[in-house]
Amino acid sequence: MLRDCTDYRDIFLNDRPLMDARAPIEFSHGAFPGVVNLPLMNDREREQVGTCYKQHGQQAAIALGERLVSAEIREQRIQGWVEFARNNPDGYLYCFRGGLRSQIVQQWIKDEGGIDYPRVGGGYKAMRTFLLETVDQAVAECDLVLLGGMTGTGKTEALVQLSNSLDLEGHANHRGSSFGKRATGQPTNIDFENRLAVDVLKQRAGGLRQFVLEDESRVVGSCALACSLYRGNQVVPLVRVGDWSDKPGGRPLQDYVIDLHAEFVAVHGELGFALYAERLISSLNNIQRRLGGERYQRMYLQMEAALSEQARNGSVELFREWIGVLLRDYYDPMYVFQREKKGGRIEFAGEREAVLEYLRERVNQTL
Repeated sequence: MLRDCTDYRDIFLNDRPLMDARAPIEFSHGAFPGVVNLPLMNDREREQVGTCYKQHGQQAAIALGERLVSAEIREQRIQGWVEFARNNPDGYLYCFRGGLRSQIVQQWIKDEGGIDYPRVGGGYKAMRTFLLETVDQAVAECDLVLLGGMTGTGKTEALVQLSNSLDLEGHANHRGSSFGKRATGQPTNIDFENRLAVDVLKQRAGGLRQFVLEDESRVVGSCALACSLYRGNQVVPLVRVGDWSDKPGGRPLQDYVIDLHAEFVAVHGELGFALYAERLISSLNNIQRRLGGERYQRMYLQMEAALSEQARNGSVELFREWIGVLLRDYYDPMYVFQREKKGGRIEFAGEREAVLEYLRERVNQTL
């Protein structure tokens, strides 16, 4: 009898290799970290077989699938599955519900490759449910603390120095602000939730009972926090990094200009600067209504001048004035509003090193 596994905790804690037999369109909507998509059927085949299943039943759908997949295509797919199984003897395969598709792949690997390769019982759906419940349980059972502060005060730098942090921006591949888009795209919301849940699972397995998260809105770029996590964040204590920065515009200049430019060049080569400039202008356009017409026009001209100088000689100095206006007239007022709204939840405030010392001592008290 062919084997299956329902120990989802072991799969994610130990990064077991996973082969996803779902169609590419299903995989693109959401998957687990590090998974390889080796589908039984492509998108068109899946659509035709699904229609046949609904109209004529399972046996007719299986027969259609066998007709659609020629001997040559079938051989290529089996070769890919067998190769994966041989290279990853401690792995598993799965389909959406752990049903017919993964059973077929499992049987063909056995018949053609002689390998009794296990599949995940319950498939993608069961593993996804397990990860969602992992986050819900952490919110209910763990001590959560939010780290807040004005833009440019080094919150992210403080967060990554903590052993018990959950880096929402890192998992979302976004810096969490209107100018936070990176050169590479964001994951799907499902991928974001899965990555975060695996992080939570591993940290809890290591004995952590307290997590520090950056004080974010419900969405980080296009990625939304799970409802339980967002609701939990509305009542937990807040620690605030003081309203200071290393140099006016220093951190935002590094993030929004220097690092972003380097990312675009690394990804797009000669087209990098033009795409980077387009991204900055697009981000400014997105907040035009909040800035108001006159302020927006002034900042737009400042940005154009700064981009022209950067293109001409590499200097980013003109961005300091522009970023100063962005902080003073856009980010800071929003933060002050939120700080006043959440003032009763602030349990500590100080400069970055003092905040780090406080948070490290705080987690030691929960161990």
